[in-house]
Amino acid sequence: MFMLSRLTDWAEFWKRSARHEINFPVVRFSCGSSGRRIDVKNQDNRKAIAKLTAKLSLVTVLMLFQGVVMVTGDEVVPRVTEDGMAWYDASQWPREGQAWLNPDQPYGRLPARDNLPVGVVTLGRQSAGLISHFATDAPFIMVRYRVTGNLAIAQMPATGVSGFDLYCRAGDRWLWSGVSLPEKQEDTLELVSGMDAVQKEFKLYFPLYNEVALCEIGVPEGSWFQPLNPPDGPVIVYYGTSITHGGCVSRPGMTFLSQLNRRMHRTFINMGFAGNARMEPEVAMLLAELNPDLFVIDALPNMTPEQVRDRAMPFIKILRERHAETPILLVEDRSFSNAWLHADFRKLHENLRFELKKAYEQCRAAGDTNIFYLPADELLGESKDFDATTDGSHPSDLGATRMADVLEKTIQQILQ
Repeated sequence: MFMLSRLTDWAEFWKRSARHEINFPVVRFSCGSSGRRIDVKNQDNRKAIAKLTAKLSLVTVLMLFQGVVMVTGDEVVPRVTEDGMAWYDASQWPREGQAWLNPDQPYGRLPARDNLPVGVVTLGRQSAGLISHFATDAPFIMVRYRVTGNLAIAQMPATGVSGFDLYCRAGDRWLWSGVSLPEKQEDTLELVSGMDAVQKEFKLYFPLYNEVALCEIGVPEGSWFQPLNPPDGPVIVYYGTSITHGGCVSRPGMTFLSQLNRRMHRTFINMGFAGNARMEPEVAMLLAELNPDLFVIDALPNMTPEQVRDRAMPFIKILRERHAETPILLVEDRSFSNAWLHADFRKLHENLRFELKKAYEQCRAAGDTNIFYLPADELLGESKDFDATTDGSHPSDLGATRMADVLEKTIQQILQ
């Protein structure tokens, strides 16, 4: 067992690891009793881990010969204490839903890659799906943040595009506690106040459609504060469009993936790229680097029938080359809420689904028993009404809840 605490030690460790003198396939960061496993087979994660661990305060690093590196810390020192507040830099501990560590984009979703579509790279800087866990006995909690983009979009409020959304654990449930109300790109805002000064566990959902440059969590000076690791457990990679990205719910905790995260107590990697989910092979190769319990492919709303015909099978094949047995779920496109009025919309849905279903049937015919298919019939509750979107396409909070209802049953059946 070696004790490492200096950046030079980490630099030497990763240098030797790259030469295969040390070969640790997994890294576990642990600020509590459990840790998040991060693949370190590529240089992106190795460099980011070295940079991250160099920042941590009061940290003991244990290199275990079982193939795990564990970083433990009883306390994280505030980045700064001022005006009676202690501020904790949320980049100093791991975030749930972040599949890659990128030292240049601590709240981004993608590693540095030269071959990805430009739109995917740009949208990957946005923090959709990231969650910071912590515990505190503070009577109130603040957030000090800086985002770089527009605060709101036409059909989505600032609380969803740029807000930080706070939930508190109550037994085995997570209950909403507060959300920031952004009016500026850089500000200090209250999340919740008036609480009893007893220890509570929180998860903070990050903005959906903005790039976060700074996030600090503030509590009164003297309050106990403990960063927490993301939970262990099954991981689902969900690749999709603006709907997956988060459009157009009222706040980050209301996306269908956020709701599933709380209901199912599972980690969802949000690979939603608004207007840019087109099943490119480069994206498939990127996703294939991960090792989830389930891949979900939900890209039809951004594609033409011809693209689905040409790209679906190659996309699936790339995943299968690295993950022969991992379940893959293909999801049909949600129906436009006013498709009942438009014959061209209905025809588009029909053609898209025909091509996706054909790819699914080809996989099944070839003996792939771990590929599954979800029809769009009730994704937005069409048998009830057509009131579940903000603009006919993107789900509102109601639509996201209905999508979560359908997907929860399907995912449970697949992973049981």
